[in-house]
Amino acid sequence: MPRFRAILDTVPPYKAGKAVVSADGRSYKLSSNESPYGPLPSVVEAISKAASDVHLYPDPGATGLTNALADRYGVPPEHIALGAGSVTVAQQLFETVSEPGAEVIYAWRSFEAYPLLADLAGATSVRVPLLGETHHLDAMADAITPQTRMIFVCNPNNPTGTVVHRAELEVFLNRVPEDVLVVLDEAYQEYVRDTDVADGVTVYRDRPNVAVLRTFSKAYGLAGLRVGYLIAGEPVASAVRKTTVPFAVNHLAQVAAVASLAAEEELLERVDLVVKERGRVREALVAQGWTVPVTEANFVWLRLGERTMDFTGACAAEGVAVRPFPGEGARISIGTPEANDTFLAVAAAFKGA
Repeated sequence: MPRFRAILDTVPPYKAGKAVVSADGRSYKLSSNESPYGPLPSVVEAISKAASDVHLYPDPGATGLTNALADRYGVPPEHIALGAGSVTVAQQLFETVSEPGAEVIYAWRSFEAYPLLADLAGATSVRVPLLGETHHLDAMADAITPQTRMIFVCNPNNPTGTVVHRAELEVFLNRVPEDVLVVLDEAYQEYVRDTDVADGVTVYRDRPNVAVLRTFSKAYGLAGLRVGYLIAGEPVASAVRKTTVPFAVNHLAQVAAVASLAAEEELLERVDLVVKERGRVREALVAQGWTVPVTEANFVWLRLGERTMDFTGACAAEGVAVRPFPGEGARISIGTPEANDTFLAVAAAFKGA
């Protein structure tokens, strides 16, 4: 047998959300934080036109998309790095800072890819337990050592949906040494309605050690095309670009992302519909007697402990797929009203059992 890296014996594969089907054929996938709405007609048209060019390599620098993002956020193109989804850009960040002995701090529980990416990059994970369901920024700052290279702040946090507010983030950043990179992972930023939540693109402008991660997979409905991006000072963005796999963002993805930015006002009307449903779902759960953290993402979180897998099974029996974290809880994406109503009926029955 060929010899492989020893770390692969301990690294579990990433578990994507799965679909389930009830006995009567119903299937509602609320396990992957996907948009319940497809891309806008103008985006579909742009993809269709671009399909005739897929025999050609894509623009390796994604120049059109980079410039469109620079215009959208009012930043220099040199401050942008792209990847196949924000998780791939996160992987590039780990590769950029990691070497034997390097430490990376993140909250736990948070995005489940962080420990996987850290292990594969050879970095040492430093997991700081949540305070309730939110980031414990004081404890994260206390965890910084001379070996710390990078800190992830997932805001809103996946899977709890909770947020870090502007004032507490500023206090935290003031405690972080200038040679430690702080990554604000804002994959769900478009769903945020709390005006006290920090906007990473504003924060990074005055802090050279802050980088922002965002994606077209969630609010923009392009999960199947994989487009993520980083906004940071030129030294950070340049370093991340060095770790990019050539042609990582394919031609259709680049075209679709540019078209989505052009139709952003119309597209964000759909985001408002998801936000409205999010409020309805959470209020219904609270009325049923559940404790549900206030969420600013496109999902809700139920702390279920040892009942997690029983709850997941009850949902699956009705054709509702949720994202379980055994022994902890379940994350439920906001879907169509029909899907949400089916989920709420299961939740009510489970609570009353």
